[in-house]
Amino acid sequence: MQKFMPCLWFDDNAEAAVKFYTSVFRGSKITGITYYGKAASKAAGRPEGSVLTISFQLAGQEFLALNGGPVFTFSPAISFMVNCRTQKEIDRLWQKLSAGGDKQAQACGWLKDKFGVSWQIVPAVMGEMIQDSDPRKVENVMKAMLQMKKLDIKKLKQAYKQK
Repeated sequence: MQKFMPCLWFDDNAEAAVKFYTSVFRGSKITGITYYGKAASKAAGRPEGSVLTISFQLAGQEFLALNGGPVFTFSPAISFMVNCRTQKEIDRLWQKLSAGGDKQAQACGWLKDKFGVSWQIVPAVMGEMIQDSDPRKVENVMKAMLQMKKLDIKKLKQAYKQK
């Protein structure tokens, strides 16, 4: 069991969200489901026997999804960053995660999926580029990135190599 596990609070569609996420990320699976019993149902105002929580893994990372009702919603203040090795992986994840969501209002590799969860789909090499000791390289990469919605590895690398 990992020390930290994100818990995602959904109104009543945790099961649909988890099925969607486990279909998007390779090496993912549902690891457990709990249901509202009499006491929890009464306390939360949720139907007895409906899904309470779903434990799942996305590429080895453990998560918990909770059907907690409409009390809380997602915000871009919390997002999941996905480091991608290739442009093909960025393109695939961007296309799948943004389907039915909001990719227009986001920038710098951010998107919001159809469940309202925010994701950052970024090249794995990005960290190296923006932590370079040469401030010109960092500035060039940041300037290029700020012009993009979906990140383009080739363009970012070109900006990084600029003099």
